[in-house]
Amino acid sequence: MRVSLGYGRSTLDVEVPDKNLKAILLPEEVEGVADEDAEIRRALLNPIGTKRLAEIAEGKRNAVIIVSDITRPVPSAKLLPPLLDELEEGGLGEEEITIVFALGSHRKHTEEEKRELVGDRIFERVRCIDHDLNDCIPVGRTSAGTPIEIFRPVAEADLIVCTGAIEVHYFAGYTGGLKAILPGVSSMRTIEENHRMLLREDARAGRIDGPIRRDIDEAGKMLGVDFILNVILNSKKEIVKVVGGDPVKAHREGVKVVDRMFKVPAQVSDIVIASAGGFPKDLNLYQAHKALENAGNAVKDGGTLILIAECRESFAHSEFEQWITEADVPGKLLERLRREFRIGGHKAASLARLLERFDVLLVSEMDEEDVKRAFMVPVSSVEEALRLALERHGENASITVIPYSGSTLPVVGE
Repeated sequence: MRVSLGYGRSTLDVEVPDKNLKAILLPEEVEGVADEDAEIRRALLNPIGTKRLAEIAEGKRNAVIIVSDITRPVPSAKLLPPLLDELEEGGLGEEEITIVFALGSHRKHTEEEKRELVGDRIFERVRCIDHDLNDCIPVGRTSAGTPIEIFRPVAEADLIVCTGAIEVHYFAGYTGGLKAILPGVSSMRTIEENHRMLLREDARAGRIDGPIRRDIDEAGKMLGVDFILNVILNSKKEIVKVVGGDPVKAHREGVKVVDRMFKVPAQVSDIVIASAGGFPKDLNLYQAHKALENAGNAVKDGGTLILIAECRESFAHSEFEQWITEADVPGKLLERLRREFRIGGHKAASLARLLERFDVLLVSEMDEEDVKRAFMVPVSSVEEALRLALERHGENASITVIPYSGSTLPVVGE
């Protein structure tokens, strides 16, 4: 069977022998809504668990809208016009609103990227700024002991709105909701203390009550986030559903939709061919790693995972790259993380944990030596990767294909 896999802004095709193909794991393909603007406005007019945003905005002096960065496929340019209309109805004009890009620990945007994310008109009329890790102020400490330090313009705002997309996340359970706050607009100290809990067994994909999500939600409540507006997207990045309202209650309604769409029953295979899903999920190895985490559920111990991810920005995170470069075997990364937790290092250690279970062949634009430094095997094509994997596991090896591994969670044994 011929399968098309996302690769950057294009696709790569691979022919998988029918006798080997165990399954193609696809999310439930829900059609996008016919009128995206109407769906966004419906969510704003019918908020879950709270008043309309226009009512909340009454009497407020200013507002911040937190939007996702360039590594996320969130249609912020579609969400913002209805949001601004709602705030204007509540008495807040464009000059009293600031859009903050939730970078977390990611790199800063170029001006062109900011414009692409919000659209020309809004970029020219509304103040748009990147989160700054070095300009955060304390707002409290969670019950888990995480010191909450938030980007000053957000912490000092009268009204806080978080936008984003909800999908499964390999240690926070799910994206979206108050993840726009932590890690989105938090200090490095806050992010590291929160992410340190990823070493716990109950910090895993598809779990809504895990320690990291609980900590995130507590931080958002402490800050006093007023409203969220989150989308659920299908594999074509079309809007399927929009939820708005209370930061926790609305998020949980969105999670129900995600579970129905993206949790897929699976059996383990000798070989798994997984695409991160194309741009922006395969912009760099730091982001594409999430696809490895999801796909790893479907790989037998001792098996082979073929990852299709363009990674045009290579590692894209200096600490991530440094940790990988300084280790001579994957196991040392896990040992180091237990001694000294660092953002970037956490992802290197997570990668190492996977590599102790199975081999990874990477089809990408990364330099071959960089791929080898990351303890993976560089290959020039999907066909070549499949040939190598079949040579290793035999002509009768079982194969599973996951075209959208960045958002699809194989669930084995349930």
